[in-house]
Amino acid sequence: MEKPNVIEENLGRMEEEYAKTKHNKATNKALGILRAKIAKAKKDIIEAGKGKKGSGFFVRKIGDATVALVGFPSAGKSSLLNRIANAKSKVAAYAFTTTTIVPGMMLYKDAHIQIFDLPGIIENAHAGIGGGRTVLAAAKSADLMLFVIDAKIPNQMDIVINELFKLNIFINKKRPDVQILETKIPGIKIEINKSGIEDKSIVAILEGFGIHNCSVRIRSTVDEDEMIAIISKKAAYMPAIVALNKIDIVKNYALIADSISKKYNINVVPISVIDDKNIDILLKSIYDNLGIMTVYMRPRIESEKKEPMILKTGSTVGVAAKKIHTQILDQFKCAYIDGPSAKFNNQRVGITHILKDGDIVTFIND
Repeated sequence: MEKPNVIEENLGRMEEEYAKTKHNKATNKALGILRAKIAKAKKDIIEAGKGKKGSGFFVRKIGDATVALVGFPSAGKSSLLNRIANAKSKVAAYAFTTTTIVPGMMLYKDAHIQIFDLPGIIENAHAGIGGGRTVLAAAKSADLMLFVIDAKIPNQMDIVINELFKLNIFINKKRPDVQILETKIPGIKIEINKSGIEDKSIVAILEGFGIHNCSVRIRSTVDEDEMIAIISKKAAYMPAIVALNKIDIVKNYALIADSISKKYNINVVPISVIDDKNIDILLKSIYDNLGIMTVYMRPRIESEKKEPMILKTGSTVGVAAKKIHTQILDQFKCAYIDGPSAKFNNQRVGITHILKDGDIVTFIND
């Protein structure tokens, strides 16, 4: 395989040639071959990046959920970690203070949420500059990305999103409904195509990956770059929010926050770690965007503390019963609910009842 920089140069030339070529019947075949070559080059770049050696980062995931702090050096990630979690991350007024992953644990609504501070990323991180590829790969293992952006340098957000996109990490986006089913029948059959990509382009991309016998069903809009990422099985879809830090020294932070929120359809919480401003709002936003909820088991004795249980948002009574023990589910008769999901106090419900954050549950078995 050619070196990554050579592949990227060739890719650039092919994409330029493709853009300049007029689309008509006479050029269709040539453009199809060129699309296949472009797809193959992008695949090779992905594979070349996968083979790079390095020490990498590893953190043992513990608790009920994990959050990765992602941002530029000196944006305030370490200070934020020290504020919201039980951690000791180095803090200084210069870049690259953090060189390893520093984990901490945040307790919110009885949920133990692991927060880890990653080394700062810089422009061209996707190409491995500053260890960026390894840092962002580690961030993918989290349940939520928390971008820490310096309010004085709001274009950091554009750079971070661009670096993630180049590594096929898509933020706050639902994975497109794309099915590629291998068949024994020769040829590529496009059964459903709502992607917006022409059928012949899809065929060219698949052939560029060496896929020649399959049926294709695409029920979502998707562009060629994302299609290539999905076929290569490198596409990752991550929830994320933004902490716009250092608002204590930026007057127009509200306008900046609104601009970022609208541009990227993302929740932005303006904060100041130094002044301890809006930290409580940020904690709530972290919890709300993790897709988890806390429900409680009613104690046998009223004076005892209610036992918390962390579940995925939208979980049913049956899911809660199974998490305690399969025997609880097997012998389930009914449950009594107090809290947000109950229509009245001590409502009797069945196994399919959907729980809400803060519910108190009593299980009744046969």
